[in-house]
Amino acid sequence: MSTQQEAEKKRIKLILGSALIILPVILLWSSLTFTISSGHAGLIFHTFGNGVNAEAPALKSGFHIKAPWDKVYEYEIRQQELFENLEVLSSNLLKIKMDMTVFYQPTYDKLGYLEIERGSRYESKVIQPAMRSVAREVIAQYLPEEFNTTKREEIQLEIEMRLEEKLSNNYIQLNDVLIRNIELPLTLEQAIERKLQQEQESLEYEFRIEKASKEAERKRIEAEGIRDFQNIVSQSISDELLQWKGIEATTILAESNNAKVVVIGAGDDGLPLILGGN
Repeated sequence: MSTQQEAEKKRIKLILGSALIILPVILLWSSLTFTISSGHAGLIFHTFGNGVNAEAPALKSGFHIKAPWDKVYEYEIRQQELFENLEVLSSNLLKIKMDMTVFYQPTYDKLGYLEIERGSRYESKVIQPAMRSVAREVIAQYLPEEFNTTKREEIQLEIEMRLEEKLSNNYIQLNDVLIRNIELPLTLEQAIERKLQQEQESLEYEFRIEKASKEAERKRIEAEGIRDFQNIVSQSISDELLQWKGIEATTILAESNNAKVVVIGAGDDGLPLILGGN
């Protein structure tokens, strides 16, 4: 066999060998690799191992390689929200309707435990039941009319604290709770409106009384001031002062260019009488 034929056989063997290696890789590429989307994390289920390793760190977003027989569970780790329309009973057994929205996300470093103990449908298995139970537990301690007072914030804070504890025990992080559209029984709403109206009327009546009282006090003080002024003036006026002021007035009249003065004697108070004028 010539050298050329031997080289050709080696080349064919190399091509076949490469094809035997590359072809399975191409055929199995989709099962060997996977990509985790942005805002998500992944867990590998080891088919011939112990399944999901709860202690192993979750895989971040991006390109990854795995064994073709293993599976990948992907979880969204961004903040999510869940809405629930609730109907609960107050402490006096009246029905209260309200909307509750929770903002949450799975705890990243506990994602393996969440998969093993709760599964990917943890919203319906954990969060929704927790929302209902906490709302019932908390609101059962309050009267319906307390929702229209400062206790509303207290109620929401208590719901948030209890819900946060329940979710954290299930490897879920609670970010916020919103309670809206609280609907009380119609008869109770009407009673509360009447009470508020009566309180408003009472406050208005008290304001009018206070205003009238202040006006009376102002007039009394003003009258006392006038009376004191008159007393002071009357005490300072004497016969001598009046006589002196009369002389001053007579002198001014006598010196007037527009008056013709005739003195014909004295008046009862000892002052001269001035008659005539231009």
